[in-house]
Amino acid sequence: MPAPLTTRTLLLPLALMPALACAQASAPQSADTRLQEIGTAPSAARIEADVRTLVGFGTRHTLSDTTSDTRGIGAARRWVYAQFQQISRDCGGCLEVRYISGTVSGEKRIPDPTEVVNVVAIQRGTADPGRYVIMSGDIDSRVSDVMNAIDDAPGANDDASGLAGTLEAARVLTRYRFPASIVYMGLSAEEQGLFGGKIVAAQATKEGWRIEGMLNNDMIGNIAGINGVTDNHTARVFSEGTRATETEADARARRFTGGELDSPSRNLGRYIASMSRYVPNLDVMMVYRLDRFGRGGHHSPFNEAGFPAVRVMETNEHYDRQHQDLHTEDGRVYGDTIDGMDFPYAARLTALNAVSLAGMAWAPPPPAGVKISGAVSADTTLTWQLPPSAQAPNLAGYKVYWRLTTDPQWTHSVYVGKADHHTLQDVVIDNYYFGVAAVAQDGSESPVVFPGAAGSFGDY
Repeated sequence: MPAPLTTRTLLLPLALMPALACAQASAPQSADTRLQEIGTAPSAARIEADVRTLVGFGTRHTLSDTTSDTRGIGAARRWVYAQFQQISRDCGGCLEVRYISGTVSGEKRIPDPTEVVNVVAIQRGTADPGRYVIMSGDIDSRVSDVMNAIDDAPGANDDASGLAGTLEAARVLTRYRFPASIVYMGLSAEEQGLFGGKIVAAQATKEGWRIEGMLNNDMIGNIAGINGVTDNHTARVFSEGTRATETEADARARRFTGGELDSPSRNLGRYIASMSRYVPNLDVMMVYRLDRFGRGGHHSPFNEAGFPAVRVMETNEHYDRQHQDLHTEDGRVYGDTIDGMDFPYAARLTALNAVSLAGMAWAPPPPAGVKISGAVSADTTLTWQLPPSAQAPNLAGYKVYWRLTTDPQWTHSVYVGKADHHTLQDVVIDNYYFGVAAVAQDGSESPVVFPGAAGSFGDY
């Protein structure tokens, strides 16, 4: 999580330092060994093998052949399903593998009735199975004409890379057990209008999933940008600002209390950035935007349903390798082929997902009902609700975080134990943003929750 209090003491009142240092010392120590193992476990070779298999289906266009065993979207999704089944066999049946599908028709990019099929594998939590953390990649691919379901559309980076990373994360994380559930998803019809994500988000809402975070991986394998920059050690994480489901009353409250930069998706992004310390030679660029300018991805349907969700991807894109027919023009090569991939980089971004999923799934649920008070006062008080003991048997306590309103990351914290409130003496509410995170007995932490509707991750 963010840097400990002792690294930024100059901003605190001197009289407060001894008390906070004492409280900080009593916090559970994180079992970093497991996360360090996970941060180096994903295999570039296995990811490459999976990408080559996916490219080998010729096209994975949503409207392509569904009956062939060797070509088209049908063969690709059945192969993904079989891979999850094999991973489940390797872990003693720890995955529940299923299809979640729906029929789409009458849309600009899906005019005729078409079954959109997603592949979902659930690693059920041991204590809080109704809480979910999710990683996804997209099954489908396309060329220049979004309706061309015939020509080869290898989709090596877009998005065989994200789907292969999701499979590899499942291989790594199924070696462990977690209190919360982890979901690995291959989503379909992204290029035709995000329909696979819409179908799963609707199903998750219907079934009452408590989604703590959805990490959408769309293009995680290219390091050479069209801008001439080559960068194999930085990932981007895109996150929405104000949440899509904000009501007029919520918006009015936010105008006076803040929260434009502290939606649950934004604090999920901060969490992922903080977890990059477990992945060698990887930094995270947090982008304060839902997605690339004017573009979209499969995390958006989950945001629109009210769930925390972000996009994880490469930092420098090469547009000649996206949504292009395979051709060469004036010596310039176009097409999303496998020779544009960097597999060690894809493995690092896969590891970033894996450590983030593991950290959240090992931690107790994010605190619910977080509120704040302290107007016209020298002190700031935060309150929150304690979870049912069955959902958080490993709960040790809570950390209160704060930062200057212009700081991108949480900079100050104090561990307050298993309490449901805490007062920061002589820390003026007007000058900082505040939040609360749950801490496990092994030191694992949840994402930080900003007070009020603007930052809520939901109820227990």
